[in-house]
Amino acid sequence: MVGLRAFLSRRIVTPQGVRPGAVLVAEGKFHAIVASDAIPHDAVLEDFGDLALLPGLFDSHVHINEPGRTEWEGFRTATRAAAAGGFTTLVDMPLNSVPPTTNVAALEAKRHAALGQCRVDLGAWGGVVHNNQNEIEPLAGAGVLGFKCFLVHPGVDEFTMVGERELRAALPHVAKTGLPLLVHAELPGPIEAGAGDLERGDWNRYGTWLRSRPDEAELAAIRLMISLCRKYKFRLHIVHVASAQAVALLCAARKEGLPVTSETCPHYLHFAAEDIADGATQFKCAPPIRTRANREQLWQALRDGVLDMIVTDHSPCPPDMKLGTFQTAWGGIASLSMALPIIWTEASRRGFTLADIARWMAQESAHLAGLGDRKGAIAKDRDADFVVFDAEAEFTVTEDRLHHRHAVSPYLGESLRGVVKRTYLRGELIFEEGTFPGENRGIELQRSAVPV
Repeated sequence: MVGLRAFLSRRIVTPQGVRPGAVLVAEGKFHAIVASDAIPHDAVLEDFGDLALLPGLFDSHVHINEPGRTEWEGFRTATRAAAAGGFTTLVDMPLNSVPPTTNVAALEAKRHAALGQCRVDLGAWGGVVHNNQNEIEPLAGAGVLGFKCFLVHPGVDEFTMVGERELRAALPHVAKTGLPLLVHAELPGPIEAGAGDLERGDWNRYGTWLRSRPDEAELAAIRLMISLCRKYKFRLHIVHVASAQAVALLCAARKEGLPVTSETCPHYLHFAAEDIADGATQFKCAPPIRTRANREQLWQALRDGVLDMIVTDHSPCPPDMKLGTFQTAWGGIASLSMALPIIWTEASRRGFTLADIARWMAQESAHLAGLGDRKGAIAKDRDADFVVFDAEAEFTVTEDRLHHRHAVSPYLGESLRGVVKRTYLRGELIFEEGTFPGENRGIELQRSAVPV
């Protein structure tokens, strides 16, 4: 076979488990996995020894912010950070770009802005907002991978939140597309109920922020969405689950046979509220990082298969927007370049394997986006996206390792385990030891078929 290459490793992470051998790559696709003594004689060989080969990671929850707020991030910097973190595909949220991706014209503006800038592959979610129900099916036809809505104010005014009335108008259209609806599941009612008690609270204290976003805000929202899923029969996905109390609701919905999936994020699995210092607004996100006991229950939900995947919710901003108090600072955490070592650090302590990492951070999110036949696994005929990963190496997070536009991160100074040595996109090297060789090769991805 012309151009056949063989990547040898004693730890190839496949959907069937971790095995030794060689991954054969030709024409940008995985051709086969063979034993080391069965490598074709004409293959160009590269031996990675004990370094693991993971599938290219797939992050279905990223805020790139371009066009309109490129000073917050942008396609060039976000996709470089992704490549450095072992991600080979991102799906961009419909906010915080201007315009938000709530109609086809805005989707085309985003496509134009991305041209030539992307180091990794890219897809787009469309938005469900106030009174755009007639835009949902055209957006699906134009190639979005699914939809996103907020049940509480999202922090920017261009992307409006929706309530039950707007959802009932939109959901028949969402169901007709067969695409998933991703939901920021917090309701304003429980948040507003406690607001009076917090008016005189010390917003420099993390505990005040935590109390301002109670567990019940998540739980009430998830209960509402499950009831609507039952009625309208659409694919429901709950984003960034922070409250472990939600696990029982999600488990019951799955047992009922409802098409409900869910995710959590590195910051909820690594940090704990008890350890966050007053004034440390770099930790602010919504829903908030909760207690140490809550964190361990989220890990158990991953072990039990109730939480399906881990995504970053990469939500960067300029440094001055993270200043102030927990009431005024921007609520978002940037982690694209660090997510893999963060999760491996925590997962390996709890007895999980690299196969678990590949399932949570590649396979399941690719499936959510309808691209599981092309991305998310080292398997025959899928895109040859993979990561060379030193699972034993340890390092301290410094600004030069972040690569996104602004070096603002709660992970600075953290000691982590696992280093991305190289990242390949369709068989081509796009990241190596802190450098970005070659041209930007990222392309937009659309579903080959909408599931029935």
